[in-house]
Amino acid sequence: MFDQCLYFNTSALARRLEREWTGAFEPFGLTPPQGFMLRAVLDRPGSLQRELADLLSIARPTATRVLDGLEARGYVARQRTAGDQREVAIVPTAQATSIREALNHASAQVTGRIKRSLGGEAFVDTVSRLRTVRATLG
Repeated sequence: MFDQCLYFNTSALARRLEREWTGAFEPFGLTPPQGFMLRAVLDRPGSLQRELADLLSIARPTATRVLDGLEARGYVARQRTAGDQREVAIVPTAQATSIREALNHASAQVTGRIKRSLGGEAFVDTVSRLRTVRATLG
């Protein structure tokens, strides 16, 4: 019935992937959105909140909630920028830096399992096609 429905199939896929990433980030006390946000902050320390929201393709209020959770867990800190006191840079704490390698490893494990299941070429092609669809509908 829904074989050709983009919404149904991407939603079903998203739910399946949510379970995978929940398991990967659970040892760190993080949800998947928090895990991906923290990885972005660790990769780009000092990014503005709006830059992180854009990078992760999420709404700014969503980014605020995710960052609030990370701040409450002691993984990030907000700092006013020198140029514009209204802007806030997001920086990782020492606690976040200490789990960086393990967090990236957990993420790589999930990606590796999915690549093995689909096959490397199919995985790369699928991600590429999804990005194209997302950008086109954007």
